[in-house]
Amino acid sequence: MNKFIYKKSASITALSASMTDFSYKKHAHQEYAIGVTLRGIQEYNLDGSLQLSHQNGIMLFNPEQAHDGMAHDRSGLDYVMLYFEPQLLLEVIEKKDIVRFSTPIVYDARLEQRILRLSDAILRGKDDDLCTELFLSLTDSLVQSELSTDDKKESAMIRKAKDMLRSNLEHVLKLDEISSELQLSKFQFIRLFKAHTGISPYQYFLNSKIERAKQLIEQSRDIYFAVAACGFVDLTHLNKHFKYVYGTTAFEYLSLIK
Repeated sequence: MNKFIYKKSASITALSASMTDFSYKKHAHQEYAIGVTLRGIQEYNLDGSLQLSHQNGIMLFNPEQAHDGMAHDRSGLDYVMLYFEPQLLLEVIEKKDIVRFSTPIVYDARLEQRILRLSDAILRGKDDDLCTELFLSLTDSLVQSELSTDDKKESAMIRKAKDMLRSNLEHVLKLDEISSELQLSKFQFIRLFKAHTGISPYQYFLNSKIERAKQLIEQSRDIYFAVAACGFVDLTHLNKHFKYVYGTTAFEYLSLIK
């Protein structure tokens, strides 16, 4: 049985998930993602390496860090995750440049408890002010534990490519135009982009469409507006791809956050 419950408060999204035979396709979020494995073993590929998060393991994902995900065995797994925009973290820790988690999985009882307290508060619909205070407590643990490092600046070319891909989400991807603008062949561009990001330009483009659709659903509560604004053929098309990344369809997600 697979079950995914999403709630949002204080600009932080919490996920409570139970998985048996479900697998996430390779994708990346523009947000930070922090979670705890409650039961079983979470298996995923990250930056070319296999990762196994056992019970009480804390999973730390940087923005745009490509990964997949599944249960390690037939017993399945339960876990919680928190998602939040980079700017929110920078505001709290009073830094201007993006920081990155240097270790993908850690075991830290104090940090685990702060993640669980915040996720529980959001999932139970507690006040935004309480959730904000709990988030502050969580970020203090992240900084004090020295899990983060200053971000390595990515190349100007890759930044430009990402901007171009994200600026045309409502249209069909045109690799010829982007590669020409970067003065690369189409094949050079695909190879270079994948080497830097871990996913192909098409995967990045599709992931960006899905993430933008999620944001529009949260803001407008109008799922059909998200379909049109992000260039999906219809709701079925959006639902199919949305589920690969979030474990639930866009239509189900809308009902969860109302």
